Amino acid sequence: MKPFTYAAFLFFILISFFLNILGLMHLFPLYVSGPLLFSGIFLFIFKLNHKKTFKGF
Repeated sequence: MKPFTYAAFLFFILISFFLNILGLMHLFPLYVSGPLLFSGIFLFIFKLNHKKTFKGF
C-alpha cells in the first residue's frame, strides 16, 4: 500500500505544480493553485517522516 500512496502523492504534486504554472500565466487562479501545491508537498513530506513511535502505555 505504501508505494501506491507515494505515487498518488507525487501525482498530486505534479498536477498541482502544473496548475501553479497555469496560475502564474493568469489562466488559473493563483490563490487556489498555491495552497494546493503547498498542501501536496506538506502531506508528502509528513507521510515520509511519519514513523511508528512508542506512544506510551
